[in-house]
Amino acid sequence: MKKSVLFSLLMVLVVVPFLTACNGNSGSEGEVEQEITVNAKSEPPSLDPALATDTTSGWVLDHLFEGLYTKSKEGEPVAALAEDVKVSEDKKVYTFTIRDAKWSNGDPVTAGDFEYAWKRVLNPDTGSSFAFYLYYLKGAEAYNKGEGSAEDVGVTAVDEKTLKVELKSPTGFFEKLLTFWPYYPVNQKVVEENENWASAADGYVSNGAYTLKSWKHDSELVAEKNDDYWNKESISMEKITWAMVNDATTYYQMYKSGELDLIDTLPTDVIAQEKDSEDFKIKPYFGTYMYMFNVDKEPFTNPKVRRAFALAINRQAITENISQAGEQPAYAFVPYGVEGPNGDFRKQKEKYFDENVEKAKQLLEEAKQEEGWDELPQVEMVYNTSENHKKIAEGIQEMLKQNLGVEVSLNNQEWKTYLDTTKQGNFQMARMGWIGIYVDPTPILDYYLGDSPNNRTNWVNEKYDDLIEKSKGIQDEAERMEVLHQAESVLMEDLPFMPVYFYSQNFLTSEKYEGVVYPVNRMPDLRWAEKVSN
Repeated sequence: MKKSVLFSLLMVLVVVPFLTACNGNSGSEGEVEQEITVNAKSEPPSLDPALATDTTSGWVLDHLFEGLYTKSKEGEPVAALAEDVKVSEDKKVYTFTIRDAKWSNGDPVTAGDFEYAWKRVLNPDTGSSFAFYLYYLKGAEAYNKGEGSAEDVGVTAVDEKTLKVELKSPTGFFEKLLTFWPYYPVNQKVVEENENWASAADGYVSNGAYTLKSWKHDSELVAEKNDDYWNKESISMEKITWAMVNDATTYYQMYKSGELDLIDTLPTDVIAQEKDSEDFKIKPYFGTYMYMFNVDKEPFTNPKVRRAFALAINRQAITENISQAGEQPAYAFVPYGVEGPNGDFRKQKEKYFDENVEKAKQLLEEAKQEEGWDELPQVEMVYNTSENHKKIAEGIQEMLKQNLGVEVSLNNQEWKTYLDTTKQGNFQMARMGWIGIYVDPTPILDYYLGDSPNNRTNWVNEKYDDLIEKSKGIQDEAERMEVLHQAESVLMEDLPFMPVYFYSQNFLTSEKYEGVVYPVNRMPDLRWAEKVSN
């Protein structure tokens, strides 16, 4: 890591000999200030690690906080606040030694902060939608569901520097889970003294590579390098500004004029002209773009309607003519990229259905007869405000009209409002994307668990839930993957959603920057980015 920083600095000195060392301070003639402005598109709905559920909030949180493990440049979990770890012979008990580290207010980070934070996520009163990611801990699920106590949860601060974690069964990907924000610590004193601690920069306390310096809601958020961060020598970028510009044409123009240094999700009408640019990048992204069906609202109470919709759209036309960023049409839920003992999980069964307009029409007619509908009940499709989401929604709207004769109305909402709408179940059909927190079928398939707060379709299938639960206790990888295939088959039979494509991400990143990391399941990691020219 230090070697790469030195190499980049040498390059700067060779190319522009008069530059001074990149220390982030202003004032020296010709100096390159280590600042970057990126686009978050919208206001992060929550910067509380217990309550954040979206990639926008997660992008900021990953720079402000740090857990026992963090992601390396290569995307692998590496020890962070865990200075040492001992694992029991049965692989169910982890004992972590917490390194000397400080909160941004000067308090020491302790094992108690982890115990408090994890139990806070699990506390039913907190209302965390991501609490189920901690169900791997002994007693966690029972406590979260009101059937057990906090004392029974398998996380204990033995002393200020020792954290004991007990799992209900061996979990081979536990270190990967520990890099995810629900596992971040929070400062107990700060949280308990101010219930709104995470709603403004003033009073916000974190422990990561950066501290929150300002937050102009719906405008911009600024973070600066944390001088008390234990590993600050490894951090190159001094200041990060997240702008909040949702209109794709506007943020593209801001990039071209130099107001933004990095943007993602280009307007579809400029992708062709930018593809040969040195700034342009297409990166894999481990997730699925889809439309959820609310199975408690007509007409999607009938599974034949759900299947008819899924069969009636042309995914290839969407990816080639609308999104245009290298996405792969999706006929299943788990994306490509999971390497198991028998190869790529997705390639073992790539399709659960084929697009077929005539079959879709037949299914729709059968559903109408079964339900006694002369006409299909009116359908509204909800999506969050974005030029690209709008174009895809309009494309699907036209396909359903042309292929099925179904008139679908569109309703766009700002991101935070949209999340509230779908959480409350006030929709029939709604756009959604789901990104795996690590590259495995489990964090993807967990989305549609019956008791997952993220499953907003109201679809519950006991067989599906049982298979997912069974898979989590299997140590043999080939057997585990087979059970997960079985679970996905159950999901794809009932189709509480309509898969559209497997994500990829497109970016424009200024050539003035080196070292930006593009994880397959997160937004860009800017910790090691360096600005090499003005």
